[in-house]
This record gives sequence, structure tokens and C-alpha cells, in this order.
Amino acid sequence: MRKSNYSMLEKIYNAKCFLFTKLFYKKARLIRTPITIRGKKYIDFGSNLTTGRNCQFEVNGCHNRCCLKFGEKVNIGHSVRIQCAEKIIIGDNVLIGSRVTIIDNSHGTYAGEKQDKPSIPPNLRKLRTSKIEIGDNVWIGDGVIIQQGVSIGSGSIIAANSVVTKNVPEDVIAGGIPATIIKRFNLKTGEWENVIR
Repeated sequence: MRKSNYSMLEKIYNAKCFLFTKLFYKKARLIRTPITIRGKKYIDFGSNLTTGRNCQFEVNGCHNRCCLKFGEKVNIGHSVRIQCAEKIIIGDNVLIGSRVTIIDNSHGTYAGEKQDKPSIPPNLRKLRTSKIEIGDNVWIGDGVIIQQGVSIGSGSIIAANSVVTKNVPEDVIAGGIPATIIKRFNLKTGEWENVIR
């Protein structure tokens, strides 16, 4: 059993945040303030959500459905930014470290047909979106960036400071820029095994 080492001031701060949580986010476990939430009506906070300080959850545009969905018992560190313009789904029991960025959109198109020109100001380029899905029991380390259009399979781990640009399968450890598979869990041996490159 882990023991917290909160000081008296931290205990008082957490008590204030707990009251804030129960007033405004009844199904959440603990929402630490300050927090920025835009497009709250398009967000499903799941149940037993815990956040650190200075998080920012944002849904851009108008929608006829929930776009940002948290599962059960999601635990989020400090200064996490999640920006959604299409759809982001985060599974159950996901652990997200501090300073993580998850964004399902970008300004402009830079491959294929109708590419944006450098002469167009970035903020005037058409917003391009693609869904992000994070499975159950995923651990995302500190400083990770998850870009649009990727899925991360259940049970996987993303190493700190990685940039996820492509899908990550279930039960692997991925890391680097861009993130690649480093280890895979072997169900027969019950061990994480290095991936030969």
C-alpha cells in the first residue's frame, strides 16, 4: 500500500479541490484546480477521474454528441492538455503523466492533394482532424505528445517524452521520436521481451 506524504497545506488544498469536485463534477474522484475546461457539454468525464493542477481540456467547434470521453478511474498528472475537434476516447484505468499533450487536429495539409502553402498564415489554414483512441490500462509517461489519428492498444506503455505519430498495438512498450515498439509482453512467459530491430 502506497502512503502519501502530503504536507498539511497540501491536505487543505486537496480538501478544497474535493469540495469543488463534488459541487461541479460529481462523478469525478478529484479535480485539482486551477483547471481550464472549454466545451464542457461535449465532454464525458467518466467516473472517478483524478487530475493534477493546471490541466486544460478543450473541445473546439459545435457538435451533436460527446467528443471527448474518459473511461473509469482515469488518473491524469499536472499540466496535461487535451484538445479535441473530432473525437478522443480514453479507456478505463488509464494513467497519464504530467505535461502530456493529446491533440486530434492540426492546422493545414502537408501531404497528398490540396496542400497548404507557406504563404498562408498557419491560423488561417483549414483545420484537419482525425480521431484518437486510447485503450484500457494504458500508461502514458511524462511529456508524451499524442498526435491526431492514432490508437494506442490496451495494456501498452508509452515512454516519457515520446511522440506518438502511428498506431501502437496492445501490450507493448513504445518510445522515442517518433515512438516505436521497444518491448512486447509475452503471454506464455509472462515477461516483457525486447523487440529485435
